[in-house]
Amino acid sequence: QVHLVESGGGLVQPGGSLRLSCTASGFALDDYVIAWFRQAPGKEREGVSCIELSDDTTYVNKSTVGRFTISGDKTNKRIYLQMDNLKPEDTAIYYCATMPALPGSIPTAQVWKKYFDRHEYTYWGQGTQVTVSS
Repeated sequence: QVHLVESGGGLVQPGGSLRLSCTASGFALDDYVIAWFRQAPGKEREGVSCIELSDDTTYVNKSTVGRFTISGDKTNKRIYLQMDNLKPEDTAIYYCATMPALPGSIPTAQVWKKYFDRHEYTYWGQGTQVTVSS
């Protein structure tokens, strides 16, 4: 049974850092993509970053490039989201999600579209709150 548990959220001042963790179980990580999404109050859930753990290929939403970094630890079945230089607009509930990784024959543009579409994901964690405020 697929199970995802997020941790690491909290209250941080603007410019600060947090590292979120997603602990995965019940599936073979090499065959799946793990994504971080976030949802702010009154807004749509948006994709933040994804990683294919078979070869550590990463995808990052351009709104967080240079500030957020996704990484994976297959041994401990954890996926991390390092968030630096946090801004008040990063305040949201952060979720990890997973779906089977797409084959290499799929065009890159289509991969990006699918990986950042929340409707493509079947399995979700319960979320962790991140609040950026002074």
